Amino acid sequence: MNRSKSPVLDGLGNTTCNAHKKISVLFSIIFMTVGILSNSLAIAILMKAYQRFRQKSKASFLLFASGLVITDLFGHLINGTIAVFVYASDKDWIRFNQSNILCSVFGICMVFFGLCPLFLGSVMAVERCIGVTKPIFHSTKMTSKHVKMILTTVCLFAVFIALLPILSFRAYQIQASRTWCFYKTEHIEDWEDRFYLLLFSCLGLLALAVSFLCNAVTGITLLRVKFKSQQRQGRSHHFEMIIQLLAIMCVSCICWSPFLVTMANIGINEDRSMETCETILVVLRMATWNQILDPWVYILLRKAVLKTLFKIARRCCGMHIMNLHMWELSSIKNSLKVAAISESPVSSKQINQQPLSSTGQ
Repeated sequence: MNRSKSPVLDGLGNTTCNAHKKISVLFSIIFMTVGILSNSLAIAILMKAYQRFRQKSKASFLLFASGLVITDLFGHLINGTIAVFVYASDKDWIRFNQSNILCSVFGICMVFFGLCPLFLGSVMAVERCIGVTKPIFHSTKMTSKHVKMILTTVCLFAVFIALLPILSFRAYQIQASRTWCFYKTEHIEDWEDRFYLLLFSCLGLLALAVSFLCNAVTGITLLRVKFKSQQRQGRSHHFEMIIQLLAIMCVSCICWSPFLVTMANIGINEDRSMETCETILVVLRMATWNQILDPWVYILLRKAVLKTLFKIARRCCGMHIMNLHMWELSSIKNSLKVAAISESPVSSKQINQQPLSSTGQ
């Protein structure tokens, strides 16, 4: 009983960064609603694309992307619901968290839905790197069955990391703002408290580093193929996926790096860390923005949307040099389409001269 109630007493001891209740509740509700709607739309788009590319090399990427967006959706649904309940209850943890069950569930969900999207992003980068650099191996080994096994393994590993404190009889702690639960970040007692913070930070930063390395290799390989070979068949979907991966990596780095570095700093410096309650709350909110921005990568950075945006920009800016060959499967077919669509005076003169030349012959 003493161990189960200690997190409540520890978390309520510091009330230096309490937020206004009405603003916090409204912010949480809007945040959760936008996240659920965005991820639901992204899931519908990915499922439709998966049905179309089911037997192609893009299917494995779409399965991983669907797993990532579904994870973000449940993260918003579960964590958002608990956060709204905490704010609506005026953060009175003593009243509704006597046995520390809610705080433990909240902490487990925070760790799982924090690490799992980072792991999936790195796995997607590795998968696309193999698909571009080793296409034969990818086509024979990366089946839908193997993709589902990898997804299950990643999720189980994230669950294991989230359950580690519970398995070692270390309860999750109510943080100083009294709005969320996580590893112990105040009054760190021994190496085990530091270990959990450093483990979480190192795994997250490692996932970001793997994503960066694999995306760099994939991008360089695609550029080499584009410049060396005149055949562009089957490459447009690779460029579409690498653009999406780069966007996901940038979003994850911007949103998650401050939180991961902050947790690592607390774990290394212990109580000597200069991180305040307000700082931790700001970097936490930056991290949660990742779950809103991820689905918009797939909503906006699709082939059809990018082609439409390219056409609009081409008309507004008067760009007649660039063309749409990178989005077509065949550069020959596309050159004919561009010639037919183009309204330049040069092309019209050529069309008018063709019948004259034929009559002259």
